[in-house]
Amino acid sequence: MATIRCSAVLFDLDGVLIDSTPAVTRVWHRWAVEHGFDPETVVHLAHGRPSRITIGELLPNADINRENREVERREMEDLEGVVLLPGAGQLLNSLPRERWTIATSCTRALAEVRLRAAGLPIPKAMITASDVEIGKPDPEPYLKAAAKLGFPAADCIVMEDAPAGVRAGKAAGARVIAFLTTMIRRSLENAGADWVAQDCADITASNDGDGLRLTLRC
Repeated sequence: MATIRCSAVLFDLDGVLIDSTPAVTRVWHRWAVEHGFDPETVVHLAHGRPSRITIGELLPNADINRENREVERREMEDLEGVVLLPGAGQLLNSLPRERWTIATSCTRALAEVRLRAAGLPIPKAMITASDVEIGKPDPEPYLKAAAKLGFPAADCIVMEDAPAGVRAGKAAGARVIAFLTTMIRRSLENAGADWVAQDCADITASNDGDGLRLTLRC
């Protein structure tokens, strides 16, 4: 057991609060086949990063905006299997609304569709790919999310499931709890995760004076 004190919690969305892996895999698998790429490689590359970054790396001479809009359209239409991950609802309900938000590589439109599909509230301070110039692994998403809540990133805990997101959290100066929902432990530890847990069910939260106390089973 580990006891962690912080001012706020910054969540990634996919793979941390909700499971969208089946839908994401279907969309990117189809896209990869259409463009002559190995589907498994593309699905792995796309995880945890803005889709336009993945597209730009694979198709540098393409109309990236058009390709990105098409991927987003497919992801917004494919909501089969988009569900809450274990413990996510309970953990969010135990946190004061002003002490948590989401920083996701989804666009705002896609993030809102998935949150509604999973039955989660849309936080006012949410940061999406639509709100940043540079996505994960750059620290900008988590720096902006912390600032929206009014706290330094160093006083926040980031919860992530992808190496790119772990690196983003660490680069922002935050401490990072990584989940084994989509990646193996070694990848998360190599990215710099401070703690590794199975999912949100391994964490309980309570008020601790002017901040939060997280108890982590790891």
